[in-house]
Amino acid sequence: MTDSVTSLFRKRRLDDAALEELEETLIAADLGVAAAGRIVASFRRSRFGKEVTDEEVKAALAEEIAAILGPVARPMPIDAGHAPHVVLVVGVNGTGKTTTIAKLGQQYRDQGLRCAFVAGDTFRAAAVEQLQIWGDRTGARVHAPAKQGADAAGLAFDALTAARADGTQVLLVDTAGRLHNKSALMEELRKVIRIMRRVDATAPHSVLLVLDATTGQNALQQVKVFGEMVDVTGLAVTKLDGSAKGGVVVALAQEFGLPVHFVGVGEKAGDLRPFAARDYAQGLLGLP
Repeated sequence: MTDSVTSLFRKRRLDDAALEELEETLIAADLGVAAAGRIVASFRRSRFGKEVTDEEVKAALAEEIAAILGPVARPMPIDAGHAPHVVLVVGVNGTGKTTTIAKLGQQYRDQGLRCAFVAGDTFRAAAVEQLQIWGDRTGARVHAPAKQGADAAGLAFDALTAARADGTQVLLVDTAGRLHNKSALMEELRKVIRIMRRVDATAPHSVLLVLDATTGQNALQQVKVFGEMVDVTGLAVTKLDGSAKGGVVVALAQEFGLPVHFVGVGEKAGDLRPFAARDYAQGLLGLP
């Protein structure tokens, strides 16, 4: 998007043709039709007919994007009064759910909170092993299935029961993400929630949907699908360390208005960062 804006507006009058090209550029950058239309409408009101440079357009775009993102840039609250605060982490396999859980566990431990992990994606041995490794690193207890394919709901029930007994403050629950059979996954996630509520009627206290920024507009469909399955309370957007700039976050904010809690920009625990609207908008446009 940065290169396209630079080539379009080295010095140019902001007429109908220029605005049409700008809108196409924004849509191609995954901002979505609604957000692109909103931004172009603002440009038309404030700058139509004026001579503009690429730097002026990029700065103005960053402001418009930050205005869209500002309302959704909110931290994920942890209420230690729940003892534990249960975070159900959902998303398609491969988006970075397990890694996100591990990073959150490290960060909460650094904040002095006692955390535990639930390896609820019981069919994926690699996911279970990954959480066990991170559990060793962070000192977090890992509730793992006795065998591959064990009942995820039963595991979550036992983990929450143990967490209430041993003073765990944050319980991070991994889940399956196999969308090839949507109805089966929906039933599994609902069962996990239903069984956990036998222990704590208010659980889960957060439902974090993890999205891969490189999937572009497919992320919108994932939000719709998981929104039908469970009451998603917030988003984490991962894999922003590559060439993808994650313009789809703007489309998500415009269409759903769900809080965006975290962005992942690398492999280290500190690379899962709080979402900051202005910083993110400037990054999209290649601004410092």
